[in-house]
Amino acid sequence: MTLSRLVFSLAVLLPLSVTAAEPERKQNRPQFAPDKTVPYRTVTDKQGKPDDLDLHLFLPPGHQVSDKRPCVIFFFGGGWNGGSPSQFFPHCEYFASRGLVAISAQYRTKSSHGVIPKVCVFDGKAAVRFLKANANRFGIDPDRIIAGGGSAGGHVAAAVATCDELEEEGNSTEISPVPAALMLFNPVYDNGPNGYGHSRVKAYWKTFSPMHNIDQATPPTIAFFGTEDPLIPVATTEAYAARMKDAGVRYENRLYEGQGHGFFNYGRGRGDTDYFVETVREADRFLISLGFLEGKPTVEDFVKAD
Repeated sequence: MTLSRLVFSLAVLLPLSVTAAEPERKQNRPQFAPDKTVPYRTVTDKQGKPDDLDLHLFLPPGHQVSDKRPCVIFFFGGGWNGGSPSQFFPHCEYFASRGLVAISAQYRTKSSHGVIPKVCVFDGKAAVRFLKANANRFGIDPDRIIAGGGSAGGHVAAAVATCDELEEEGNSTEISPVPAALMLFNPVYDNGPNGYGHSRVKAYWKTFSPMHNIDQATPPTIAFFGTEDPLIPVATTEAYAARMKDAGVRYENRLYEGQGHGFFNYGRGRGDTDYFVETVREADRFLISLGFLEGKPTVEDFVKAD
């Protein structure tokens, strides 16, 4: 295991079209480091001082602001309590190598800003709206933005796409935050009385729970779950799949036998048990089927180059 992989693996575990330029890209900069970091909104910290929330951008080789690339934005996991955008830096590095503008977003959590869970969704919506409003600045196509995330970050992405009535007071709704597709890793779907985190969101769960806000406008979705996940049982994603089918929306449900929560993270397995490779390959194929990527997945080569 390389030092960079070891450091990244510890960081993840503690918080609970391809071009020939790719080798040059890895030689010329630190692994899993964003090309640029830009603020997307200013909030207040725990001391009441102004604090910028950032987007960490990974750009395809040769990217120009005149481009209109598809874009993927990821939201980290951590139970709405904590976490770090670095969780999805490997995913961003890979999808940037495939031609997407890939972004990992910071959003407020209980530990960082003392906020309640719905504020995480407010930030998620603000981030997608910022990207759509500034698409020309970043060389992206505002109509081809994919939202992704893991665990509570998967909830944020799903809620941004489904929970239309959950809006920050005084916030402009002129720009829709709904992405073109969703790429979710053991996301929190159900916040109802028998769902995850209900006691923390019971005052507003009906507008907060993606499971209870699916309709025909919900974007096509691919989701990844471990069959032994103690937090999000298989029954939850099966119920979600049934509601998506009833709404006439495409839903690809990928189950991984014997795997628990967070099994998809980079560095959690190697060789035949590398679920980062397996899940990213399937997500890549999903994006190809939607016309957002071309060619074939190259995640095996990506991991070998590490």
